[in-house]
Amino acid sequence: MRLLLQAVTAAALAVDAYVHASLASPYDRVGQQISQGTVFRLEAAVASLAALLVLLLGRRRPVWAFAFLVSVSALGAVLLYQFVNVGTLGPLPNMYEPVWGPSKNASAIAEAVGAVAALVGFLITGPPRSASTRAGAAQGDKADGGGG
Repeated sequence: MRLLLQAVTAAALAVDAYVHASLASPYDRVGQQISQGTVFRLEAAVASLAALLVLLLGRRRPVWAFAFLVSVSALGAVLLYQFVNVGTLGPLPNMYEPVWGPSKNASAIAEAVGAVAALVGFLITGPPRSASTRAGAAQGDKADGGGG
């Protein structure tokens, strides 16, 4: 189950990264201090990192938490800028774009799938056991006659 979740989460993050990387150049002129193209490149880089971490370190809860935060924050941004004309936020440009297109659809769907898969991955990956807990469990097994 975990391997399937790793594959689905990594694939969703890869789609997110690809869409943002491919759209970055046309948005380089949007914004004064930080361009929307730069924001898209950063999202692509962070999503790529999250995908790689999920594939390599999928047994660790913090990796799943990171993948979830990347996916859900990207989805939140897409939905926010779809429906609300926020304006500029500090150095960030106004990214309001009330039109759905194939790239935005692919990105939003991938981000939603990635968020759900990462959340499930987080939930099924138990917290790491401490050395004392592992030692106690091993002694308890032997005391019960089940260890050896």
